[in-house]
Amino acid sequence: MSRVVVGLSGGVDSAVAALLLKRQGHEVIGLFMDNWEETDENGVCTAHEDWADVRGICQKLDIPHYSVSFAQEYTDRVFDHFLAEYRQGRTPNPDVLCNREIKFGAFLDYALKLDADYMATGHFVRRDAAGNLYKGADTNKDQSYFLYMTRAGQLRHALFPLGEMKKPQVRQIAREAGLPVSEKKDSTGICFIGERRFKQFLQQYLPARPGDMVAEDGEILGSHDGLMYYTIGQRRGLGIGGRGDGRSWFVAGKDLEHNRLLLVQGEDHPMLYAKGALVEQITWVNEAPCVDGVPYHTNGKLRYRQPDQGMTLTISDGTGKLDFDTPQRAVTPGQSAVLYDGDLCLGGGIITSAL
Repeated sequence: MSRVVVGLSGGVDSAVAALLLKRQGHEVIGLFMDNWEETDENGVCTAHEDWADVRGICQKLDIPHYSVSFAQEYTDRVFDHFLAEYRQGRTPNPDVLCNREIKFGAFLDYALKLDADYMATGHFVRRDAAGNLYKGADTNKDQSYFLYMTRAGQLRHALFPLGEMKKPQVRQIAREAGLPVSEKKDSTGICFIGERRFKQFLQQYLPARPGDMVAEDGEILGSHDGLMYYTIGQRRGLGIGGRGDGRSWFVAGKDLEHNRLLLVQGEDHPMLYAKGALVEQITWVNEAPCVDGVPYHTNGKLRYRQPDQGMTLTISDGTGKLDFDTPQRAVTPGQSAVLYDGDLCLGGGIITSAL
């Protein structure tokens, strides 16, 4: 059988992936990636806790395990980009870049240097021998949205043991096998922030620039703490209840030049909807399904777990224009538009502006 290096995070998904591969007869090696070397607001380094869980998993499975630091690569290739995007008033998705640059970049390279035939992760996705990427069988946990920047050449070296499974099955297998992380809760949010408040974290790296919150008619409704703390479509945390006609206020846009946050009232306000979007940094998992200048109709999603939406992509000089079949709410610059043909993940791009 094959030698497989499994990326172990200390969570139940990657632990069960390692378990299944060992049961299949593979030579399994556990590898923990230490990508972030900071303590949280309680002075706890979650990486140390996760590494302890990885050791417990590997001892239970009786497989060798190692820890490798990709902290510098993560800072250079992911975190610096994350901060640069926020400086431009955009809302980036660092998990997408982490998968391309770290898990299927630095980690894959490291695994191959260990003479591994494959690397494996606990992602809920599927792939075929040609390196095509497909949605996971568990539609609620499918993570293809975060892997759209990976390429077929990388995926041919990857195994996804959980791709055909549902999350409750994974938990049950972990319990029956006595894995020490069988009841460990799933991690949420951005990996390097952990359980900390996002605003407090960002304040450590970017200076806040307070400014006005304004209605569409120019009326000043209050003050914001800094445009970077808000995202398109946001309702909570605006602190201006009791104004206007009593309906909730929502973030509809950011005026970077004048440092103003544009708010509208009512969740169905027309300014919260876009008929299309411009995208850049377009990448395809395998062969490009379209040619420049020719409209290509397909399905896609503009955020994780959004149901697929019909849209038409037209590419010109590396920039893409998406025309939506129906107007889409809260289209957010910095996020990814990921395209699909049924369960097949084609690729996607970064949203630069809503139309």
